[in-house]
Amino acid sequence: MSEYCDTETADPAPEAGGPPFAECVLCQEPTEYPESHKGITLCPVCEWQEAQRTACSG
Repeated sequence: MSEYCDTETADPAPEAGGPPFAECVLCQEPTEYPESHKGITLCPVCEWQEAQRTACSG
């Protein structure tokens, strides 16, 4: 049985040793990423919403 949308799972967030956590670029809530994480950081809620917007849209 094939999946409707075959996508690869993303790499998990790097383990953060604790605060300080980076702020979400959309809502400024704390994320699961350390402040030293490079790239766009999203909180779990915004990350899920972004995934919903882009899932199978291509």
